[in-house]
Amino acid sequence: MFLFLSKLLPLFVYPLGLSCLLLLLALVLLWRKPRLAALNIVLALVLLLAGGNTWVANQLVQSLEWQHIPTFRLPTADAIVVLGGGIKPETPPRPWVDVSEAGDRTLYGAQLYREGKAPLVILSGGRIDWKDGGPPESADMAKIVEALGVPATAILQDPSSLNTYENAVNVRQILQERNLNRVLLVTSAMHMPRSLKIFQKQGIEAIPAPTDFLVTERNAEEASQTTEGLVLSLIPDAEPLQQTTRALKEYLGLVVYRLKGWL
Repeated sequence: MFLFLSKLLPLFVYPLGLSCLLLLLALVLLWRKPRLAALNIVLALVLLLAGGNTWVANQLVQSLEWQHIPTFRLPTADAIVVLGGGIKPETPPRPWVDVSEAGDRTLYGAQLYREGKAPLVILSGGRIDWKDGGPPESADMAKIVEALGVPATAILQDPSSLNTYENAVNVRQILQERNLNRVLLVTSAMHMPRSLKIFQKQGIEAIPAPTDFLVTERNAEEASQTTEGLVLSLIPDAEPLQQTTRALKEYLGLVVYRLKGWL
């Protein structure tokens, strides 16, 4: 039930869902309390304008992504831990496993292995039956890293974790069985602040190796460099709205996970 509610309830807090609730409330109030209805419409519009604003989205995303940028060459470790995300199952008409934006995690994990950063790659991630379905995400991740040159003998899987806390708990068990503890933690840069705290709470010596950056030094500045870029950044768009939502999801996750004592 916690898993389902953790997916459902936040939808009504994020800009799009909350705007829809405000608009529905405005419809109910329209005839009897038109001023209150108008206020709800204004609030919904403000949420969409702000949430879909490129500058707002970049600031929120950057506040998370830039917390753990490596300032030194990544050291070697006992294992490379790659958290699931961005891998779509081989479901028709897909010809093979699909990689979306967060799939950079899997690609980067394979790259770190090829650089000799660790002798093992631990792939952590299951799939929710009622949400994604298909085989465990770790199995699809294994197909990709093998195709990129990681031998099957160097791959370990956690196929059952359904959230970041379970990632950390299951990976800790894998490490303890092999008397290992120092890992390079690979996940999306926006997800790293929460993930790192959770892994460290489990007593794992985790070194952040973030990837999947949405905000770079270039696009953090380019919007304000030209009049055209400035104008476009002020007009709400679906992509910055999605990025704003993802950032708010991480901040909400930090609050909830802290309340549950997971970080």
